[in-house]
Amino acid sequence: MACDASADATGPPRHRTGPGGPDTAGLDAAARRALALRAAVAAGLLDDEQPVAGLLDVTGVRDSARALREAFATPGVPVTHTFAVKAASLVPVLRLLDDEGIGCEVASPGELALARAAGVPAERTVLDSPAKTRAELREALALGIAVNADNEEELTRLDALMAERRFAPAPHLSPSAPASRPSASPVGLRVNPQVGAGAIDAMSTATATSKFGVALRDPGAAERVVAAFAARPWLTRLHAHVGSQGCPLKLMAEGVRVAYELAERINETVGRRQVDTLDIGGGLPVDFASDEVAPTYREYADLLRGEVPGLFDGRYGIVTEFGRSLLAKSGTILARVEYAKSAGGRRIAVTHAGAQVATRTVFAPDAWPLRVLALGPEGRPKQGDPVPQDVAGPCCFAGDVLARARELPPLDEGDLVALPDTGAYYFSTHFHYNALPRPAVHGYLVADDGSVRFVTVRERQTAAEIVAESGAAHAEGLAALR
Repeated sequence: MACDASADATGPPRHRTGPGGPDTAGLDAAARRALALRAAVAAGLLDDEQPVAGLLDVTGVRDSARALREAFATPGVPVTHTFAVKAASLVPVLRLLDDEGIGCEVASPGELALARAAGVPAERTVLDSPAKTRAELREALALGIAVNADNEEELTRLDALMAERRFAPAPHLSPSAPASRPSASPVGLRVNPQVGAGAIDAMSTATATSKFGVALRDPGAAERVVAAFAARPWLTRLHAHVGSQGCPLKLMAEGVRVAYELAERINETVGRRQVDTLDIGGGLPVDFASDEVAPTYREYADLLRGEVPGLFDGRYGIVTEFGRSLLAKSGTILARVEYAKSAGGRRIAVTHAGAQVATRTVFAPDAWPLRVLALGPEGRPKQGDPVPQDVAGPCCFAGDVLARARELPPLDEGDLVALPDTGAYYFSTHFHYNALPRPAVHGYLVADDGSVRFVTVRERQTAAEIVAESGAAHAEGLAALR
């Protein structure tokens, strides 16, 4: 679907603020969002059959990708940027990012299939996962995509797979790579620098007992890693990722520094530049409390230049795997208020946005709070003195609440709520509670004259599709067992 809708451009000032800093051309992200919300209502993107939808700002996504590229650009340093597909597993999104030179970091056969469907080339695809099967590894090696082994047992598995066949070196390999390689795929090892946790334990991957990578501070682990590289000339990368939301930049930089120092130790031990690439993961936090983009990619890259200067001196290639920070600020969930009620003296707005789209916010509200914009039926800001009210979702359990006692203008039946900063991990990662359908997702582009164009990213899931994927073709199977 593609449609155009117009709206007036009153509202925030005309300037753009992207993840890399201000740009004086065009409308800023908040102004574009305000126009898109009104235009979505005018275009009929919400109705009885579709009372909730995701909206994605194409300009915002392109701005994020540009800011990332510019922040890390360094003469003489090859940099490959990939997007963590789990953050927005939607083929049109991956295709848009590929158009901006951003590849894919995949962690499952499904994510790899999505990346391939989007046309992302092998040289900009990286396979990570703590539980890769032999089939997954074999496919990756055959396709020539980069593989980061998670542990020493996986290296042993790769030894056997490498022996099955030999490939010619791929054009995207470093000139310093061995002339004869068992695979065209760059292969690395993920290490856990064990530098500590951020503010959200579930998002911290460099703790003492993290399930990811080889724990470097465990007795003898670093020595085994060096020996593993010495025994495998085809092992040419190191990968480290400290975590994402809740991890401060200094902690992230410390993890990169540990990986860099290990690469130096390996290369000194083997007597050549065997480790030629450092995959530094992603993890840039997102500010969910305002429209400000903080921290920026530029701030992180500059910190790395100060803390790990050798990373940028041309001896190593760099791979990044950012996810949330590329998409979050560009997404908004728009939902209708179905009923307004009260309980115990508190107002409750029952909406169609709940745990099925905002799973983390519902189950861990302290770690994942979202802003709520109260809108009237036409998508304009709701007027009225703010009062404490709960914003609840449609799921049939008491905890399905997006915001508690939030000070908002009183919401009534037919009003709307908008949830900014939901472009990553929200409408793209559906929680199939109560068999609620996956919502439609629409991308939008706002022209300088305030007109808005929408295109379909994903159709709303139909009842027939829900029934089909819930085993309808095998309806008689259990009853037939006697």
